[in-house]
Amino acid sequence: MKLKTKLSLGISFLFVVILTFGILSVFYINRLSSQSGQVLKNNHESLVYSNNMLKALEEIPANTDAKKIFEVNLQKQEANITEPGEKEATTTLRKNFNELISTPLDSGNYVEIRQSIQSINDLNQQAILRKNDAARKTAEDANLWLTIIFSVLIIITFTFVINFPSVISNPIRVLNNGISEIANKNYHKRIHLDKGDEFGELAQAFNSMAEKLDEYENSNMAKLQFEKSRIETIINQMKDGIIGLDVKKNILFLNAVAEKLLGLKESEIIGQYAADVALRNDLMRNLLQTGVQKELKIFADNKESYFNKDILDVTSKEQVIGQVIVLRNITPFHELNEAKTNFIATVSHELKTPISSIKMSATLLDDPRIGALNEEQSGLVKSIYDDSDRLLKITGELLNMSQVETGKIELKLQPSDPVSIVEMALESVQFSLQQKQINLQKHLADKLPLVYADMEKTSWVLINFLTNAIQYSPVKGNIEVSVRCINKVVQFSVKDDGKGIEEKYLPRIFDRYFKVPGSSKSGTGLGLAISREFIEAQGGSIHAESELGSGSRFFFELN
Repeated sequence: MKLKTKLSLGISFLFVVILTFGILSVFYINRLSSQSGQVLKNNHESLVYSNNMLKALEEIPANTDAKKIFEVNLQKQEANITEPGEKEATTTLRKNFNELISTPLDSGNYVEIRQSIQSINDLNQQAILRKNDAARKTAEDANLWLTIIFSVLIIITFTFVINFPSVISNPIRVLNNGISEIANKNYHKRIHLDKGDEFGELAQAFNSMAEKLDEYENSNMAKLQFEKSRIETIINQMKDGIIGLDVKKNILFLNAVAEKLLGLKESEIIGQYAADVALRNDLMRNLLQTGVQKELKIFADNKESYFNKDILDVTSKEQVIGQVIVLRNITPFHELNEAKTNFIATVSHELKTPISSIKMSATLLDDPRIGALNEEQSGLVKSIYDDSDRLLKITGELLNMSQVETGKIELKLQPSDPVSIVEMALESVQFSLQQKQINLQKHLADKLPLVYADMEKTSWVLINFLTNAIQYSPVKGNIEVSVRCINKVVQFSVKDDGKGIEEKYLPRIFDRYFKVPGSSKSGTGLGLAISREFIEAQGGSIHAESELGSGSRFFFELN
């Protein structure tokens, strides 16, 4: 018998056991629920109506609303007649109540009404007791039968659980022992299972494998194949696309991710000259280009995806013996950045209106025509006005950031004072400077010419420089801010005495999503990229200088 058939029979048996017990349980539960529901829905409601009518009857002489309450409950009782004799008692009650309404001074009606109500109560109480006895009997029957069935099923199931696993576990244990021997390079191990199922077939396959491994073990090819397979496994497990080229640009290998991105199989192009493959594959052509590319947009996983390209030289004894092209998937960062940009734009836009209203209200409060304010009130109004103005500036900056990230930069270019730009930036980071006890040095040249720039965006770039400098500077460190004019070009500079940046990373420092390896800075690496967008949009240029262990200097130039 096949293993699949054994498992199917075993699982089917357990399913039948569970189904049988479940059906009986549901049957008795529904039966008990139905009987209990009848008691609550019919008889209990009649008792409630009767009690309400008795209370209203006592209040009829003194309270005019009592008659209405009695009438409402009587009507409900007339619509809830469920027991034999209850209809006659209710009819008598209606008759006596109508006589009471017509002759309120006749005290005999009160006695007859109480008797009728008591009769209704007795009938429903007897019905509750009768139905309760029926429900208890049903519960006792359910408990008895379910206990008997459960006991029988638990005995059968226990026997099944004890015996059935050995059908699978014993062959698995034998196979596991054999695999352990193979793992310890005992290729003479053989497994003998006298079974006509899949385990028997697996044992035969295992024995064939052991024979082949024994043959390979005694050859050098086996060792080479093992190393090659190990390297291929590592490369294929990587989530980045990897393409290997030899010194002549012939394709050595592709991992699974690269195959998917290129739409080519490794077996189809291995050994071919990469340039020949590029003639019929656009992505390969882009990968072989040596020009600067910030990122590649590739359709992958049924959507537009973004990748960074790195070309690494493979060296041996200081000689280049090949290259490895690595495609790093940065799509999650793009998606997070897009979501963040949309959120910032939406929130900033929605905040502008209420903040403007607050500012306008503060202005009106300070107007003498509204009413005179004392000194303390005037100070509070001024504080509200200043804070609203500051919030408006912040929301404006957030909107500017979203414009940069969506490629829709709106500039307010005008002649601007470089010193004012610096002071605006320093004011924003004053608290951070005080927290780390940073020693700030300003070197502002005299008679600086005006620059044609957007003050807010230019100040934002300086704030970004200063924030990074503060973060990477030690406590009580030094930061130098300088502005000077070089050949009619104004240069803004921020220098720190932090740990610095390796020279090989400087060309990519302004790329989106790039973070220096080993950097403790959190985030997605967008700050410097946005700074470059701001400066270049104003016709300027931005640069970075650094030496490991000697701090960094970031600067930009504007006309």
